[in-house]
Amino acid sequence: METVVLGLITARGGSKGVPGKNIKVIADKPMITWTIEAAIKSTSLSRVIVSTDDKDIAQISLQSKAEVPFMRPNILAEDDSPHIDTVIHAVEWMVTNENYNADYIMLLQPTSPMRTARDIDDAISIALEKDLGCVISVCESKLHPNFTWSISEDGSLTNFLSKPKEYLRRQTLKPAYAQNGAIFLIRQDILLKEKTLYASTVFPYIMPQERSLEVDDSWDMYLADLIMRNMKSFSGENDKP
Repeated sequence: METVVLGLITARGGSKGVPGKNIKVIADKPMITWTIEAAIKSTSLSRVIVSTDDKDIAQISLQSKAEVPFMRPNILAEDDSPHIDTVIHAVEWMVTNENYNADYIMLLQPTSPMRTARDIDDAISIALEKDLGCVISVCESKLHPNFTWSISEDGSLTNFLSKPKEYLRRQTLKPAYAQNGAIFLIRQDILLKEKTLYASTVFPYIMPQERSLEVDDSWDMYLADLIMRNMKSFSGENDKP
């Protein structure tokens, strides 16, 4: 029996850091289009839908061949609206209004435009091969936690983590991994029961740094545009993301 995986792209209209961020143009395409195109090219996603409160985002999503079956309620599109509530709303809407039940939900955020269709398919393969409840994408952290500091009340630096007194070499430390925000894959039953994107045990899908850029501000936007234009110049029309 075929496993049903719903691809869910969440994109609200409001953004304080970069107004209209999700449809700002990166390498000649609205940023959300890169994620939609990767999702559409995936061979493992059963459907690709967008949850948004913004008419312009909805229109661009439809033009990019994603589905926009509903408009997100404004209460779920505020600066302080919990993202998990948006995800649950989308899944419950599909169950209630279309009688659509998925085995897995894959959350794809537009702020990770360099994620590829292969990343999507490989993450799903990991979950299916091992019958996992949850897989998230990570990349090796460029700054190891052992080299981080916090600032005390008196303004001095203190080690963020306790560590041995001897000199630490990065090469001898166990690798540390950070979420890169590109992929969240979770079984629908766990999502709806536990109200979380994380199962009790979370497994990684490891992505390289070059595909792990997460666009949060104008500088990230500039870097993404620069990198993806370079990719296009080397490969013609970029077919990776």
